[in-house]
Formats: sequence, C-alpha cells, structure tokens
Amino acid sequence: MKKSFYIFSLLSIFLVVACKQEKPQLIAYNAAASITKNTPPTKEFNDYWYAGAAELNSYDLKQSRYGELREGEVVLVFVTEPFSLSKQVKLDNGAAAGADNVPVMKLNQIRKFNTGIYDYSVMTSTFTPVDTKKYPNTLKLNTSMQEWCGHTFTQLNLQDNSYKFREFSYFESEGDTEKNIPVAMLEEELMTRIRINKGQLPLGEIDLIFSTLYSRLSHKKLQVAKANISKKETDTTYVYSIEYLKYNRKLTIEVQSAFPHKILSWTEDNGDGLVTTAALKKSLNEPYWNKKSLADEALREKLQLQN
Repeated sequence: MKKSFYIFSLLSIFLVVACKQEKPQLIAYNAAASITKNTPPTKEFNDYWYAGAAELNSYDLKQSRYGELREGEVVLVFVTEPFSLSKQVKLDNGAAAGADNVPVMKLNQIRKFNTGIYDYSVMTSTFTPVDTKKYPNTLKLNTSMQEWCGHTFTQLNLQDNSYKFREFSYFESEGDTEKNIPVAMLEEELMTRIRINKGQLPLGEIDLIFSTLYSRLSHKKLQVAKANISKKETDTTYVYSIEYLKYNRKLTIEVQSAFPHKILSWTEDNGDGLVTTAALKKSLNEPYWNKKSLADEALREKLQLQN
C-alpha cells in the first residue's frame, strides 16, 4: 500500500511539473479586433527564416526631435532563434531544452541620430513566438537609450495575465520604476507580427501598448491605449495605418505584399508638425554573428551604413 502511494505521489508531482512546463500562454490580447487566422509556417517561411542567417535592413532616418528633423539611420535585424519560455532569454542549446524551447522571431531595431553636438543611440529588442496560436503574446521587449545626458533601460516580461514592467533611468523624475501592465499587443511587435503572419495585421479597434521609444521621448507613462488599424493595398504593397484614439500619435507601415513581406518604410507622427520617416536603403541576409573580421566591414558598405 505504501509503495503504491509512493508511486502515485511521484507520478502526480511529475504531471504537475510537466503541465507547468508545457502550459501555453493562451492570453487574449485583443478581444475587439478582427484577428488574422494563425496558420502553421509554410515551407517557404521555414526555408527563409531557418536558413542560418539573419535579415539585415538599413533605412534612411529623418527623426523628429526638439522641434527639428534630424538625419540618421536605422537598422532592423530580423532573425529566428530558440528562446526559453521560463527564463525569457535566448537558449544556448535549444535542442536540449524540450518544451521550454519556444522559437521566436526576434527584431533588433537600432536607431541612431544626432541632436546638435550630441547623439542618440537607441536599441529595441522584441521577442515574438512564431507559433502565435499556442503563444499569442510577445514574451519579452526591452529598450536601451543612450545620449550625452544619461541613459535608460526599459524591459517588459510576460508573466501570467500582465507584463512586468521595469525601467531604470538616470533622471530623478523617473528613477527606477516597477509595475504591471495588462496584456495587450505591443506597438513594437507590429513588425514581427507582419513577418510571421504573411504580411497581415489585425484590423479595427485594438488595445495597444504604445512604443517604449515614444514613451521615453514624449515622457508619457507606458500603458495600454486604444488604437485603430486600417489597411490599403497596391499591386505590390500593404500600407497599414495605426491611429491612437486618445493620443496624438499616428503610424504608417509600408510592407512588401509578396513573401518575405519586408518592411519598406514607416512613419511616426506625434502631432508636433514634423513626421519621423524611415525608408529602406538595402537588405542583406547574413549570419552577422560570424562576420567579425576587418574584411567583413565591407558588408557595412553593402548595407550603405554611414556610422
């Protein structure tokens, strides 16, 4: 009897642990909008995104800041990688991680521009699961901003029914902040969603957490806000318009309608009379993590990077 009870207890513990490990993040981020049906990745998708290279895109930037447009550049790095569901970091050995391995589409956005004598350098990393049916929410987002006055670091981690928000700032009025934000789609994940979901975004009214960069530059507390997404189509592109209902912020994203649905350009209008624009210059597919020699600097020329 004791032996049977012991075996039953071990089996129960195993089942509890397994359920916790494999439990999907089934959190509805948008009850009101018309959601594009999630379909399994196609062979075309897998052949492109799992070929052992990242997609590197360079853009000419005109950044609105302090009432003037600043010349700069943006790099968008899209790549798939194994990601730990429990630790929310890139896995060193995805094959050994079992159910903890969640393949994600990672987007690193690196934005650089000058304001007078000093420069800004901003990097945002977004980690969106490729299997959006099982994991409908982006797991992690972080943004670091460096400029001559000081620097800040912001991070959101998906935990149960909310995002754990943490921000560390040089400025006294902001300091170090920690709070929970209800789960919603992140503005930064619009581009990863486009790449995963065949160039499509949900249309209609939607809950969005506006971008961490907008939050930093406009000194607005990051939170969920209502926005409306609409789409226009041409022979070769989709053009999405995202308009916040209670904030003076409008975005457009121009997308290649054919696979692989590259981001061709985007705009950000915060109602100050100046519109931030980014336009694609060059796109390459390279395993950039192996391109570290002096000879590899020629690839920067191919990307037409200025800095």
